Amino acid sequence: MLGSTHGTLTTDFRARVVACGEEPHAAVHSMTVAAATEGVLDVSGRPLYAAVPDLDRFFRPGSVAVIGASDTDGRPNTGITRQLIRWAERVGARLYPVHPTRKSVFGLACSPSVAELPEQVDLAVLLVGDPLPVIEELAQAKVRFAVAFASGFAETGEEGAAAQARLAAAVERSGLRLLGPNTNLNAFEEFRDDLDGPAIALITQSGHQGRPVYTLQELGVRLSHWAPTGNEADLETADFISYFSQRPEVGAIACYVEGLKDGRSFLLAADRAARAGVPVVAVKVGRTETGARMAASHTGKLTGADQVVDAAMRQFGVIRVDGLDELQDTAVLLARARKPQAEGVVVYSISGGTGAHFSDLATGAGLNLPTLSEAKQRELHEWIPDYLNVANPVDNGGHPVGDWRGRKIIDAILADPDVGVLICPITGPFPPMSDKLAQDLVDAAESTDKLVCVVWGSPVGTEEAYRTTLLGSSRVATFRTFGNCITAVKAYLDHHRFAASYRSPFDEAPRTPSPSFRKAQALMRPGRQLSEHAAKQLLRAYGIRVPREQLVTSAAASVRAAALVGYPVVMKASGARLAHKTELGLVKVGLTSASQVRDAYRELTDIARFEGVELDGILVCQMVERGVEMMVGVTQDALFGPTVTVGLGGVLVEVLHDAAVRVPPFGEDQARSMLGELRGRALLEGVRGGPPVDVDALVEVVLRVQRMALELGDDLAELDINPLMVLGRGQGAVALDALAVCR
Repeated sequence: MLGSTHGTLTTDFRARVVACGEEPHAAVHSMTVAAATEGVLDVSGRPLYAAVPDLDRFFRPGSVAVIGASDTDGRPNTGITRQLIRWAERVGARLYPVHPTRKSVFGLACSPSVAELPEQVDLAVLLVGDPLPVIEELAQAKVRFAVAFASGFAETGEEGAAAQARLAAAVERSGLRLLGPNTNLNAFEEFRDDLDGPAIALITQSGHQGRPVYTLQELGVRLSHWAPTGNEADLETADFISYFSQRPEVGAIACYVEGLKDGRSFLLAADRAARAGVPVVAVKVGRTETGARMAASHTGKLTGADQVVDAAMRQFGVIRVDGLDELQDTAVLLARARKPQAEGVVVYSISGGTGAHFSDLATGAGLNLPTLSEAKQRELHEWIPDYLNVANPVDNGGHPVGDWRGRKIIDAILADPDVGVLICPITGPFPPMSDKLAQDLVDAAESTDKLVCVVWGSPVGTEEAYRTTLLGSSRVATFRTFGNCITAVKAYLDHHRFAASYRSPFDEAPRTPSPSFRKAQALMRPGRQLSEHAAKQLLRAYGIRVPREQLVTSAAASVRAAALVGYPVVMKASGARLAHKTELGLVKVGLTSASQVRDAYRELTDIARFEGVELDGILVCQMVERGVEMMVGVTQDALFGPTVTVGLGGVLVEVLHDAAVRVPPFGEDQARSMLGELRGRALLEGVRGGPPVDVDALVEVVLRVQRMALELGDDLAELDINPLMVLGRGQGAVALDALAVCR
């Protein structure tokens, strides 16, 4: 997780590229004029604001209608009806069975249709094979919410997807909100009301995948809601994230996501949670081709390019984990733990081997294990033998935990102002000392604001020290594995660092086109790839520096152009369908005389004729001094729309695969953090005696490209600046080559 986002342009760029108050371009006109004038759309026509759905009456309705209710033995609807009756009694809701031929169900008077219900109900549960015909009835009866359990929709293929589209359209016309189809009864589970403290709100697209989080209640962890979103024909994961982030009892939101319905909706919801400081922890299926294929077959939605999904989640503070066990442990820690007092982590153990092993894993994961001060080490040696290492990890040798010294050691570590987290890995029980150690850790945790974590490694898990002492305290975070503890602690520190400096990029996203937009729009050629010359003009329109160059169509003109550009020069073929010039021998570098230029022109045009390449001319370009070759580009993602990528460039770009991606809008801090993610970032700082390059200029190019991506929107299918030569500090960056494809 990374720091704050401070807007979509650098200060200098904002000063030079200002909103001109022109009418929004074509993408905006596809939205309603009212929405555009209300300022809720960005310059690309995408929403900057999403209302929080009022789901109070969904989770706590005053009245419920069960359509298709049954009490006939052996029918699936009978078990569901029975469960809903029990649930309605618990939440204090009036329940009305609806069935066209029954007089009563389980002793409750049955209405033949929704229209004949004795009152307007808040929630309708549809136990029918085809919910579509019922939607209009519900709308006429002014029902606010409905749940459709039926399957056979988008998860089954094209025919089912078409049926789901018809259902979604009917719901949109009706004005009610629908959960499902292809969902279950998880929203109507029994939640314990005898637990206190911050709660976890759960969102799952597959009901069974939420079971581990639901059963945390048996360990004393409070669960407030469960939203099983199913196929998300209407209500989606984003709606529930927005709603839960506004609930005062929710300390963390745990999600199991198979496919996102709409990328922008998800980001707006994550932004709302980030503004509220509510952590969102998610398992997102689709890291592999197999996982993505299975997810699509189950929910009928796009999973999105995983690299983009991963970056988008990180960008907006969503903590992505891989396993359901990690989802449980991380969500519990983030819900319960107080704000960290410091970022230093100390590992405290009774075994030097355990401490070394855990510390190695923790350091490798990026946790900060500071060396304790000499004064603190002397203090610890008052209770720990001098021959043991107490610098961090702290090894007590075992015996001190069995008496009064154990608590003294723990308190001394927690008193260090550089320490925010104390982790005690206990690989196995060794009573009575492990019992005393567990109690000391609990007592210390109850008297400090700092985080105390215990890893109870016993595979049995029935020990009194674990089941009663550790799990009986909400102030100690207890884990069963080293890995889950490290994952959760890192997420905890990252989240609070992120939340402390978060500023929503949507607040500063551009809403009207810049003066650059009209120039760029005139250069676009729908359905075509632009020549390098035209693509560079597109860059110039947005203030991105390109070499001095001229496009020529004769050998004599090339000589005159070289004299104007200044020797040495580079000559390149330029054509609308020409992407990889180097492989075809269509680039000549380091030409220093008129004769070389003349010969190069003839050679380039001969190669183009032989290869059947149509040219618009030959570019005679300034030769730019060496720097670091980078790549900056724009691609279109099926879920999120335009995305911006930066990475190491040059001819090895497809081999190195060293790139970082962000979804607009984002600010300067995010642009800089993209560079920090690159494996080759040291090249920017200068290696083997080389000087550092102009990182500020590189960041500005990224932000200018983002502005281009936002303003041109979906009309710019692809942009590739490669190489972008980043020169020495203060000397700027120059786009040596560019490719642009119009939608």
